[in-house]
Amino acid sequence: MTGAKKKKKSMLWGKMHTPQCEDIIQWCRRRLPILDWAPHYNLKENLLPDTVSGIMLAVQQVTQGLAFAVLSSVHPVFGLYGSLFPAIIYAIFGMGRHVATGTFALTSLISANAVERIVPQNIQNLTTPSNTSVMGLSDFEMQRIHVAVAVSFLGGVIQVAMFVLQLGSATFVVTEPVISAMTTGAATHVVTSQVKYLLGMKMPYISGPLGFFYIYAYVFENIKSVRLEALLLSLLSIVVLVLVKELNEQFKRKIKVVLPVDLVLIIAASFACYCTNMENTYGLEVVGHIPQGIPSPRAPPMNILSAVITEAFGVALVGYVASLALAQGSAKKFKYSIDDNQEFLAHGLSNIVSSFFFCIPSAAAMGRTAGLYSTGAKTQVACLISCIFVLIVIYAIGPLLYWLPMCVLASIIVVGLKGMLIQFRDLKKYWNVDKIDCGIWVSTYVFTICFAANVGLLFGVVCTIAIVIGRFPRAMTLSIKNMKEMEFKVKTEMDSETLQQVKIISINNPLVFLNAKKFYTDLMNIIQKENSCNQPLDDISKCEQNTLLNSLSNGNCNEEVSQSCPNEKCSLILDCSGFTFFDYSGVSMLVEVYMDCKGRSVDVLLAHCTASLIKGMTYYGNLDSEKPIFFESVSAAISHIHSNKNLSKLSDHSEV
Repeated sequence: MTGAKKKKKSMLWGKMHTPQCEDIIQWCRRRLPILDWAPHYNLKENLLPDTVSGIMLAVQQVTQGLAFAVLSSVHPVFGLYGSLFPAIIYAIFGMGRHVATGTFALTSLISANAVERIVPQNIQNLTTPSNTSVMGLSDFEMQRIHVAVAVSFLGGVIQVAMFVLQLGSATFVVTEPVISAMTTGAATHVVTSQVKYLLGMKMPYISGPLGFFYIYAYVFENIKSVRLEALLLSLLSIVVLVLVKELNEQFKRKIKVVLPVDLVLIIAASFACYCTNMENTYGLEVVGHIPQGIPSPRAPPMNILSAVITEAFGVALVGYVASLALAQGSAKKFKYSIDDNQEFLAHGLSNIVSSFFFCIPSAAAMGRTAGLYSTGAKTQVACLISCIFVLIVIYAIGPLLYWLPMCVLASIIVVGLKGMLIQFRDLKKYWNVDKIDCGIWVSTYVFTICFAANVGLLFGVVCTIAIVIGRFPRAMTLSIKNMKEMEFKVKTEMDSETLQQVKIISINNPLVFLNAKKFYTDLMNIIQKENSCNQPLDDISKCEQNTLLNSLSNGNCNEEVSQSCPNEKCSLILDCSGFTFFDYSGVSMLVEVYMDCKGRSVDVLLAHCTASLIKGMTYYGNLDSEKPIFFESVSAAISHIHSNKNLSKLSDHSEV
């Protein structure tokens, strides 16, 4: 008997721990998403739009690569490398089909803190060009890129460690208002860092707490040192960029290919500077020598990792949060799913592998991702095609950019941050939906401005959690003492045909960012399980009330929702009397449920809604104004369904 148990136990152990071929294939597809979509790539339908998008993306990658390398306090050529290798790695491991990874303003700004602290500007005169340096650059430039590379490497290691710990599921605590405020504040910092180039001023590097205000104080104290030529050229560049991009946006439906104004401006400015010798005549600062080719890979310096750990954490968290927000927006827009933990792995490997090729920290950028949207990109093939053109620039066109004025490059950075800066408009919707979220936005932005992006992000998360913990004790569960009477009323007043189409679901907890995803998952599971067209009448007539959101654990969205009856429309009544409070994420999830069910021919009616909930949902989403969806009670909602059923029957008889 004992031998049989041991044999059975060993067989179970063998089945449990012996990986099957199918398991390995499934694991590879899960960790290498390119193996999932590449074999099914449709050349006929997708290659042309991906090629056009790739060309346009390459223009953005080159211009932003040069600009963000300067922002990171390293030589511009390293920005070109940072536009190449991270995009290739993310295309293999990333799940966002429209996410353009490369150099990023926020991570460059954080990296610059470490570069300027460890290799300050005042030691430049002590170094000389060396024949042993990479690409003929000075020892000073190589010391600086080594610091930036160390930040990139350690930041990638932190991201991979978070992937191993499966911390992607904890990102739900980073709410949309916090991300919006943090990115807006960081964009304001980036614009401030470019003021010295826009004005043509010589300015020492200023950072640290309240550094934002010290920069403007220095500018006003030394306002006489502004170069008028640089200021005029900056203003002209900004006006041209904004005007042409607005025209591209207005006429994007009529023209298939938008004008690459960034590239045109770079070529025109470089040519004008070369012909007029602006560098010597007017004293304008130019990009300078850009080496050709790609250097041999080299391991990041391990001896300075401990000195850059603060910046590495900032790069890991800020870069991931900003990139994940873009990936989630892309997935929501184009109806596919992403794995938060897999994104940790993709961005972590992008930073680690790229650090061996002298790349500054990378992440996804809003401007490039929006560019992929507008040009009709289909897959990550667009990013891979852009890498081909970036290679052409590195090997052939790069040296021609010697004469590019720095004030023009700064103008491109400022205009490229427009998408982040206009997030100030989000304040209005947060105020109308949930004033506490509006307060979190303002406070997070202020902390980001006064300190740094990573500090603002941390403050926003802590503040959000503290407020939710303070609000949850006021939550009351829903009383169900009158449910039997309501069920009896439904059975007696309504015919069985209509009764089969009604589902009444009760929500007995607040709906906030902590449980918004689980609310969606639970609701879709109930619809999938119970809203079957072929259920027996006895089972349907029960009209059981289902309670949701009994825990605050995060859930994953289940996209496989059963379709409604082909001939009859189903109705779903959400009893919202259990909503003690809600936030912006909760309202957006309710609107998403409404729109999702509407697309599946399921009418959604909300009962016992507070005035603030009605106002928030009406303001947030384009709800159907022709059909009432808010009712004072569940009985009123049922009566509405009943009256609509009778009207449809009368119209059918009149047609006959």
